[in-house]
Parts: sequence; structure tokens; C-alpha cells
Amino acid sequence: MPEKLGLYIHIPFCRSKCDYCDFYSLAGREERMDDYQKALLAHMKETAPLTRGWQVDTVYFGGGTPSFYGAKRLKELLRLISKRFDLAKDAEITVECNPDSVDLKTFQALRRAGVNRISLGVQSAHDCELQSLHRPHTFEQARQAVEAARAAKLKNLSLDLIYGLPEQDMDSWKDSVEQVLSLEPEHLSCYGLKVEPGTPLDDRVIRGTRLPDDDVQADMYLWMVERLAAAGYRQYEISNFARAGFQSRHNLKYWMGRPYIGFGPGAHSDFGGRRYSFVRNLEGYISGVLEGGAVIDESDLIPQRERGSEYLMLRLRTTRGIEEWEYRREFFMNFDPIEQKLEEYERQGWAERHDRRWNLTPRGFLVSNQLIGELLAIQEEATLEKTLPRLKQGRPEADAAR
Repeated sequence: MPEKLGLYIHIPFCRSKCDYCDFYSLAGREERMDDYQKALLAHMKETAPLTRGWQVDTVYFGGGTPSFYGAKRLKELLRLISKRFDLAKDAEITVECNPDSVDLKTFQALRRAGVNRISLGVQSAHDCELQSLHRPHTFEQARQAVEAARAAKLKNLSLDLIYGLPEQDMDSWKDSVEQVLSLEPEHLSCYGLKVEPGTPLDDRVIRGTRLPDDDVQADMYLWMVERLAAAGYRQYEISNFARAGFQSRHNLKYWMGRPYIGFGPGAHSDFGGRRYSFVRNLEGYISGVLEGGAVIDESDLIPQRERGSEYLMLRLRTTRGIEEWEYRREFFMNFDPIEQKLEEYERQGWAERHDRRWNLTPRGFLVSNQLIGELLAIQEEATLEKTLPRLKQGRPEADAAR
């Protein structure tokens, strides 16, 4: 059986830039789409031979706004993937869309091309909140997009929501959740608003725009987890919920430490034991690929010790969590000090154990950065304690003392 591989294709074009967004995306650059397409196609052709022996079981078009890029270009990319890579018959193929850039014809074209999962950026059921984020659509357009996707016989639909928006309160958040539930998606991604430095939202907050405080956001999150569970959406990651059988297979690759290859400016890859990323520059990426220049921004060979840290950091984002013997077997590290700390978290209601497997609770997810940081520090300390005796044994004074 060939090993499984995910492909991520970054589409950096947007109709407009949202105030909170710090992803690499550009508005008003449509004239570069054709040249970018040439670069993507060339880059994929160049990379495909390196994946012999691997089967692609997930493809994810992210952005930016892939639907704004146009179904025709996405179809061309998928034809190349099908031809040059070993694409599994049951591969999960996702396209991110904004409600203002899709219609029935678009969804029908995508489905015929092989797309079987749509991720739709709804974000809120209230137009005033959407306007406060500089989103280019209304909630009515989101409803119409869902109807169009269903009419196109797309059976795996994920909707995005954000809580903690400017001037948002608990009542408006509850209403957004209820309205989105009425659309009956298979999957929901619900994110807390993060104010990234240098974004327009950051500037607005500095100038006095009010956001719900941490306690209100925590209440929003905990209510949401409970409400979605009651509606049949099982939480499987901090911000992700799905009906049975509809977890995002592609995103699980990131959280479970599985290999994937990215294409496009700012895209990341983890393949062949190496993690690398491409330049966050549209022109640099296009010219680098088409004219033979450098497109790699960073590239690192990841030692097993660092993989152990990633295991804790990524797996504890999921409800699957971590397991003692998995940890010992994969990384040859002592789990005891980790478990002692997890037992403390259990007493605080932040973690829970099922047999030998540990995961964070919803309350633990709220403070996951702090908790995981403490566990990583404990891991580092245990690794140093294991390493220092070996170093001492190699020193002349240690030999003389014996």
C-alpha cells in the first residue's frame, strides 16, 4: 500500500482584504492570475516525480479566495494533479469559497472536476458584523451559496464562523450559531477572533474599537461546544466540529503530523523529513518558478526530538490527544513527567484520561497555549536530564574521577 500524501494549493487572490486577515493574500491583482496559473502548473509538474510511491488522498485549495480565482483555472489544476500524481479515487478535494464569488454554475463545474468538499466563509449571520470585518458578502448571499451547493449535489459542506467580533455579544453569537445550524452543514469551523499585529483590525482596536473581553469569549466558546454537541456535531479539534464521517481529512494531516506538500507563495510543506516554505511574494514566486530563481524561503531537516515536541503541540489540539506508549515508541522519551503534569490538569478540569490516552477538555482548550507550553518545557527539561549524563561520561575529568 502506498503511503498517503496531502496537497495544498495556495490561491493568494481576493476581491477585497478582510480587516483581520494576515494570510498572504492580495486584492486588486487579477491581472496576474494567468501568469500565476502558469507558475503553479510548472511547479506541480516539477514536483510530481518526487512523489512516486505516494498516493495523494487529500487536495486542498486555500487562500485568499480560490473561488474568486475561477472554476476554469481550478479545473485545470485538478486535471494536472490527476495526470501527474497518484490521486486516490476517494480523495477528499476541498475548495475554499466566499459566498459572493460562487453560484450554481460554479459549483457544478467544480463538482464535475472532482471537487467533493466546499469550505464556505460565512463568519457571521449578521450583516453589521460582516461589514465590521470588511467581508465582501451578506448572510443572505451565504444562504444562497449553500442552496447552490446543495443544488449542485455537493454533499460535504463546511461553514466557517468567528466569535469575539467587534461589538458582538452573547445573544448575537447564539443567533449566528442557530442560523448556521439551520443550513445543516456537515462540518463547522468556529474560530475565536485573533487580532494580528499590523492588520487594519489591529489599528482599529488601538484606536478604540471594542471587542468582547476574554471572559465573554470563553463563555461564547463553551456554549458553542455544548450546543454543537447537542446538534450532532462532535468536536475533534479546538475549533472544528463535524457530523460522523465528515472530519476534514486534509486538516487532520496537519494536526496528526502526516506529510503534505504545498504550492504557492507562503505555502508550507512537510515531506521527506524536511519542513520548508515558499517566499511570501507573488512576483517572487512567479519569476522564481518560471525563470529558475530561488523560491524557497525556509527549509529545515526536522530531528526526531523536535517531532516529539510537535506531537505534544499538535495532537493536544485534537480530542484524540496523546497516548503514553505512542509517545514512548515513536520518540523514545519518558512519559512519566508529562503524565504527572496532565494529572494536575485533570484535577483542574483541563484534561481527561481514557485508558492510556489523554486529551484536553473544552475548558483546557481555552488555555491550551499555556498548558501545552508547560508540557513542552517539561519535555525539554527531561530531555536535558537524559542528555547531560552522557556528556559527562565523555569528559576527561569524569573519566579521572572513576
